[in-house]
Amino acid sequence: MKLIAANSDVLAVDGGSPVRKTLLPYGRQSIEESDIEAVVEILRSDWLTTGPKISEFEEAVAEHVGAKYAVSFSSGTAALHGAAFAAGLENGDEAITSPLTFVATANCVLYQGAIPVLADVSPDTLNIDPEEIDKRITPRTKAILAVDYAGHPADLNSILQLTNRNGLIVIEDACHALGAEYQGRKVGGIAHMTIFSFHPVKHITTGEGGMVTTDDAAYAEKLRRFRNHGINSDARQRQNERQWHYEMVSLGFNYRLTDIACALGIQQLKRLEVNLARRRQIAAKYDAAFREIPSVLCPAVRSNVNPSWHLYPIRLQSEELFADREEVFRALRAENIGVNVHYIPVHLHPYYREQFGYKGGEFPVAESAYERLISLPMFHAMSDDDVEDVIRAVIKVMAAFSC
Repeated sequence: MKLIAANSDVLAVDGGSPVRKTLLPYGRQSIEESDIEAVVEILRSDWLTTGPKISEFEEAVAEHVGAKYAVSFSSGTAALHGAAFAAGLENGDEAITSPLTFVATANCVLYQGAIPVLADVSPDTLNIDPEEIDKRITPRTKAILAVDYAGHPADLNSILQLTNRNGLIVIEDACHALGAEYQGRKVGGIAHMTIFSFHPVKHITTGEGGMVTTDDAAYAEKLRRFRNHGINSDARQRQNERQWHYEMVSLGFNYRLTDIACALGIQQLKRLEVNLARRRQIAAKYDAAFREIPSVLCPAVRSNVNPSWHLYPIRLQSEELFADREEVFRALRAENIGVNVHYIPVHLHPYYREQFGYKGGEFPVAESAYERLISLPMFHAMSDDDVEDVIRAVIKVMAAFSC
């Protein structure tokens, strides 16, 4: 089936006029005057870090996602590391996670001296497949790190059933999924620990930043110590108590988030629902535009799930195209559509090949998806014209390359 292009121009990659004059990135932050004012207020205050804005931001996030506790970190990666520590991962332990994720998800297991064990993903959502997890549980398995790929929650009920039977801990990497809902509950209050990221391309930003939410007081206490060098108090506590003494009771890191960042996060959180609504609106426009194009497979959404749409990853149907992913990628970039690819599977990175002997072919679903994935621009500040530019460019490129 040959598509009718949105315009008859030659592809920009072949010398034609691009759909846009300037590059539209795949994601970017949205900063308002209220954000700037909140940050300036902190810059003029007594506390730039370890001050009152930390707990204020943490309490706001915990309330929003329905968790008892929230512990902030300097990045999503640091939050993952903290969760791996709180879960008690150590030398000889194993933790099972997805190959289709950013490397930090697996790396946090290595940071603790444990071994990341990969399990293939489900063909529809590209989230870790519970049946594949079950095959890889051994006496050394201590935790499951489930990833909410692109903002679609993992199959949490099935994963929790597995872990309950085997006495394991579920760490949910929800760095894509702030605001997502799973069977009527917000992500963040379901798993034993849930990790969020506040990188500029996420739903809200603190510049860099992360958070772990949990209902377990013991995990929360371990997380707070871990981000503060393993010390059992912070500077503000000591000032309030008019004492200087502190003790390092475990090995930790300086993973603290600043009051400056938290002030920004508090303001951003106020707009989260608006941001989510816009992302869902954009996803619906993409779905409507692309669902009838044979060469494009739109992201799947399971019943009783409301994704938060950090990414909108399409999969190219190679049998309908005479071009590969690289050619389509370059053509869309030439149209000034800032597409990206998420992700190179963890086991295909040189470090993991060298350390664990991966050759490729071990996780066929994840690898097949990777070869066909392209992430389209998805951020809440996109205008309707931006969205239409993406749609026009995809139709133009797919028409040129369709069989």
